[in-house]
Amino acid sequence: MTLEFYGKKLGSRLLIGTALYPSPKILCDAVNASGSKLVTVSVRREAARERAGQGFWDLIKQLDVFVLPNTAGCKTVKEAVTTAQMARELFETNWIKLEVIANDDTLQPEIFGLVEAARILNDDGFKVFPYMTEDLGLAEKLVGSGCEVLMPWGAPIGSGQGFANPLALTTMRAYFPNIPLVIDAGIGAPSHAARAMEMGYDAVLLNTAIAKAGDPVKMGRAFARAIDAGRLAYESGLMEPRDMASPSTPVAGTPFFKIGDAS
Repeated sequence: MTLEFYGKKLGSRLLIGTALYPSPKILCDAVNASGSKLVTVSVRREAARERAGQGFWDLIKQLDVFVLPNTAGCKTVKEAVTTAQMARELFETNWIKLEVIANDDTLQPEIFGLVEAARILNDDGFKVFPYMTEDLGLAEKLVGSGCEVLMPWGAPIGSGQGFANPLALTTMRAYFPNIPLVIDAGIGAPSHAARAMEMGYDAVLLNTAIAKAGDPVKMGRAFARAIDAGRLAYESGLMEPRDMASPSTPVAGTPFFKIGDAS
């Protein structure tokens, strides 16, 4: 099944951030190697760069990908809403990755402000992609506010830990079988991305694991293959874990010999 967000189809389940790369060329090469068709862009970072921001926007256009602006760094509802409105003008899209941050050390979402900002932006015609925790109650409120995509974190942003609470993430997938779910943050290795796909998640969003790799281009390619492998495994039907061993070779028809039997 093709990945689809708000009626738009994407050709890849790997979504990539555009920060921290050693150079614009490496960014472009890594995105192309990964096959990603959607990249996120920090509105505040690009606005702060003034003229350089326009050059960055021109670079992104050359990649021929969907652009998902984000409200990274916003700590209040007002900041997030204002930044989203700036993004709509700057990047000519009503898609927005909504971040409202509660804590500088963990970069954990501020859930009350997140729900309020999501409601305001959804009412204003935005297509909201909320960066959130794995809390089911929060998820229900975001869906109720109009969000058609949910983006729970795997672990704190940039930590590379993988999944801090895999049971809760598995539960969320089962609880929302018809809503696109994206693991956002915490992914540090291709094996983490493959596991997310095996859990039934629709996509993975990451940045640091590729941008800060020794070779971002090769790492982009590695993540692309991991995503494909994990998704194929999920669609094929993974075996259920067992408590005991189960022989893969049938016993029937197997010859048995007695010790000392010379015949």
